[in-house]
Amino acid sequence: MPRGRGSSVSTHEKPNVDAAVDSDKDNSRHKRSAYLLLGLFILFLHGSWSVYRMQFASLPLPLGAEQAGKRGFSEASALKHVKYLTSLGPHPVGSDALDLAVQYVYAEAEKIKKTAHWDVDVQVELFHTDIGANRLAGGLFKGKTLLYSDLKHVILRIVPKYLPEAEENLILVSSHIDTVSTTEGAGDCSSCVGVMLELARGVAQWAHGFKSGVLFLFNTGEEEGLDGAHSFITQHHWRNSVRFAVDLEAMGISGKSTLFQGTHQWALESFAAVAKYPSAQIATQDVFRSGAIKSATDFQIYEEVAGLPGLDFAYTDTTSVYHTKNDKMELLKPGSLQHNGENMLAFLLHAASSPKFMKDAHQAKQESTEQKKAIFFDILGKYMVVYPQRLATMFHNSIIFQSLLIWGTSLLMGGRPGLMSFGISCLSIILTLIFSIFLPVVVAFALPHICPFPVPFVGNPWLVIGLFGSPALLGAFIGQHFGFILLKRHIQEVYSRTKPGLTGNTMDYIVGLEAERWIFKSGFVQWLIVLIVGTYLKVGASYIALIWLVSPAFAYGLMEATLTPVRSPKQLKVFTLVLALAVPVMSSAGLFIRLVDVMVGSIVRADRNPGGLPDWLGNVVVAVAIAIVVSFTFVYLLSYVHISGHQR
Repeated sequence: MPRGRGSSVSTHEKPNVDAAVDSDKDNSRHKRSAYLLLGLFILFLHGSWSVYRMQFASLPLPLGAEQAGKRGFSEASALKHVKYLTSLGPHPVGSDALDLAVQYVYAEAEKIKKTAHWDVDVQVELFHTDIGANRLAGGLFKGKTLLYSDLKHVILRIVPKYLPEAEENLILVSSHIDTVSTTEGAGDCSSCVGVMLELARGVAQWAHGFKSGVLFLFNTGEEEGLDGAHSFITQHHWRNSVRFAVDLEAMGISGKSTLFQGTHQWALESFAAVAKYPSAQIATQDVFRSGAIKSATDFQIYEEVAGLPGLDFAYTDTTSVYHTKNDKMELLKPGSLQHNGENMLAFLLHAASSPKFMKDAHQAKQESTEQKKAIFFDILGKYMVVYPQRLATMFHNSIIFQSLLIWGTSLLMGGRPGLMSFGISCLSIILTLIFSIFLPVVVAFALPHICPFPVPFVGNPWLVIGLFGSPALLGAFIGQHFGFILLKRHIQEVYSRTKPGLTGNTMDYIVGLEAERWIFKSGFVQWLIVLIVGTYLKVGASYIALIWLVSPAFAYGLMEATLTPVRSPKQLKVFTLVLALAVPVMSSAGLFIRLVDVMVGSIVRADRNPGGLPDWLGNVVVAVAIAIVVSFTFVYLLSYVHISGHQR
């Protein structure tokens, strides 16, 4: 946000023509070619896709039983459990298939008990619930009272034999056996049950060195309204010994199991310290808790009813098959269960062996709301960042204050011409967003009338790139170009008064350069507004706006800004753009693609349901979401396009 060489000149400046713009030959030499712009565009798209692949699609190699050994995690062993459970077909509450599934899990738990380390105590229970009533204060089932009875859960408790206090300090690991009536539930949640059984086998070989115990809950009734978790946490005699909860879920099938909800900073830091393949995004927590995704997990019970600290994990690949007949084992990607299992095994071994972890869990209920909250996200699936919400708020406020101060000083120095240039550049942002939304929305309304398949991206979600992404990008350029034309006219009027020595093509050329700088800097304004709103609403994902604001501003200040009071504008360096976008793309491009993917999958699933969304509405929702992503992320790149087409 420095004033830089791109600010409109004050009326008090003396006429001065930089040598670099004196000749037509020099001007032509500095023009950007269409090939350069195409190269930058391809580099941006390829870089974004590479980040996505590395962050969300890179999975570890699955291990066999012999490779994992007695104490490791084997995906091959976990898949055997998934294969049996899915072979039963749909197994909702009340079905004979669910009884068979519960019996199978109970039998496997008994095998784990027999093969456990000799110094480890393993207890297995088949728990039948009494009649209960479940009423939640928020989420998908807010305001509903759900009655249940005679649910069956398999409970497996693993504690060291000669440490009685471990029995009173348990880490709960939970998932559900039951499915909805339309699917065999390979993803939701037989994959989780398979991972838990293999985890329990491994933990039973390590627990002799634990300071606390681990309780595996295989519940039923989750699909009926989270009744299984509620019945355990309100009725079972071990419930008062649970100090921490881990929930394993699926809102799709396969891929990485992502940490998408976490209650406390210390718990998040504990996971970050030991996870072999960290995958965590607070942005998904923001979206999930906003109600945009019509789903719920048992984690809500453990947090709201029991007041437990904890972590919630879920598979989010191929969201379109969630709760449909297509949730089949064939869609499980090799390495998915290995990713989940190795992360969870490392975390459980660390947490159960650490006296400090359980001490923090005991103190969790005494912490204030602000002390609990933390920002968390992973970088390229290799590193996980965790810091407190209070620090984030302080840092964001500092950046906001500095940005407003710099902008205010710059506009004050630029006088009325600078203020007008600023206003028009802000108008370009609005026009960019309006046109970026308008064109794909037109396509969204037209599709049901011109296409035999009104929602053609049902079969292939990536069709949305061509259907809505292309018109959104075209609209973003058109809107921004209108702002560019208005800005050029204003700057030309200013230059005609302050630099009368400039005429004709030379005037037009340097006016274009000046406008280009303002268009580039309008991106600062866009992301500053997002940062202000996000910080005010305490949105965890506001760190994304911070990165998209600070990194380009730093690159501009480093490569372009000058304190020279009398100067002519220079062409923005291509390296400035590359440096400006490197960190934002690396930190958030993959997340943007994933969120769009999840949103498209959710719309596809809703469209398939009887009485679901009208075709046009589903298309419009997808179109608007993609348009917003395009207009916000391409704002800096598009600023380099206008000057290239200038004809001398």
